[in-house]
Amino acid sequence: MRKLIIAIDGPVGSGKSTVARRVAELLGYTHLDSGAMYRAVAWKALRAGVPLDSPVDLERLAGAVRIDLQPRGSKLHVLLDGEDITDQIRTTDVSRAASVVAAVAGVRRPLVEEQRRAGAQGGVVMEGRDIGTVVFPHADLKIYLDASPEVRAARRLKELEEKGEDSNLAKVLADVRERDRRDREREASPLVRAGDAVVVDNTAMDAEETARVIVLLAQERAKAASV
Repeated sequence: MRKLIIAIDGPVGSGKSTVARRVAELLGYTHLDSGAMYRAVAWKALRAGVPLDSPVDLERLAGAVRIDLQPRGSKLHVLLDGEDITDQIRTTDVSRAASVVAAVAGVRRPLVEEQRRAGAQGGVVMEGRDIGTVVFPHADLKIYLDASPEVRAARRLKELEEKGEDSNLAKVLADVRERDRRDREREASPLVRAGDAVVVDNTAMDAEETARVIVLLAQERAKAASV
């Protein structure tokens, strides 16, 4: 069967990365995390002291760095200028900064082109917030993954606790709502559901169940495309 381009979009805490990684494993595809690229730029900006309120400086930074996504076993590693920063980009500070960085059109342009090159041959599961609307508007299968804000906040809190970060549900829920607002209202590639995307609400499903639903949808699309 022909290998597909699968686009998974959704808000923070919807489980995109975990689900996309598992879908890729089940299908034998490559998992590409577009959000990791914006996190990498944000991490570099924070470390280099580049002001987050300066689009010109952020655009210059994004155009000067090299970001590579390398699947190694079940984990996607993020390399910035050859340095593995996979774990460093998952902190709360970097997450917040990434949301700001991702709203800058001049940052998104070079990264979107890189994402298109990476997935052009198919056999990929790419996730983010504008994959089905901007990066791959003609993707073979588009998924809009969602869950209630409360459930998404609880998932995010669990991730933070596992990393040893101190937080609480009220604080994380407020952050989730703010991220939602920022993602949906930004001028450059706002978070919207593609008109032809399949909505998968996983409020009451775990990552494995969600991934298997998407795999079934992908198999149906692949069969239909082969007829």
